[in-house]
Amino acid sequence: MPPKPATRAPAGIVHRGRLLPADVTDQPEARDDVQFWFDPVCPWAWITSRWMLEVEKVRPVKTDWRIMSLAYLNLQQHEGKGLSEEYQERMSRAWGPIRVCAAAAEHSGPEILEPLYTALGTRFHNQGRREDPTVITEALAEVGLPESLAKAATSTEYDEAIKSSHHEAFDDVGLDVGTPVIRIGGHAIFGPVITPTPRGEAAGRLWDGVVLVTEADGFFELKRTRDRKPTFE
Repeated sequence: MPPKPATRAPAGIVHRGRLLPADVTDQPEARDDVQFWFDPVCPWAWITSRWMLEVEKVRPVKTDWRIMSLAYLNLQQHEGKGLSEEYQERMSRAWGPIRVCAAAAEHSGPEILEPLYTALGTRFHNQGRREDPTVITEALAEVGLPESLAKAATSTEYDEAIKSSHHEAFDDVGLDVGTPVIRIGGHAIFGPVITPTPRGEAAGRLWDGVVLVTEADGFFELKRTRDRKPTFE
């Protein structure tokens, strides 16, 4: 009898605990770096961030997570103009989580931002616990960070680091947008704003389109009126 053909191992590499497809991993060293600026309290940025994790499964992309501040944007850069008292109060509370993110990055390096953002965002958005004071300490514990970092929420110690990261994005993309901001190939853009999170190849196709428009010199805007609330699926 002729010898049995050798069994081929499945193509791909394990990344973030997932087996990536062969077309993503044939050249794992050739992955596009994308910068993503977030504030953990923004529900739309949260959905877009989950989309980026889906994109990483189907396209040769690696996301570099960075921080911005909606509180700084709305209360200082925009001086609170046009905001209701209720929204200004909400923005003043938004300083806390992003300060903790900045403290965590200084403590453990910028690589901690993605798991900490996931821990915070899951509680804020998927679990609907935006007003729960235990969220920050729970999230810190989940990613192995000391509870003492929660004190950063009420400190201005990390505000300059937050503003520096914030300006890297908004000095480029402008002040008439919010979060998320992503930078692809040196081109910063607001969005995409979408709900629910595209999954699998649908995430990849949206990515392909976003890349195309960012490559167009002078491209500024695609938009339609939102007709639904964010969905965290």
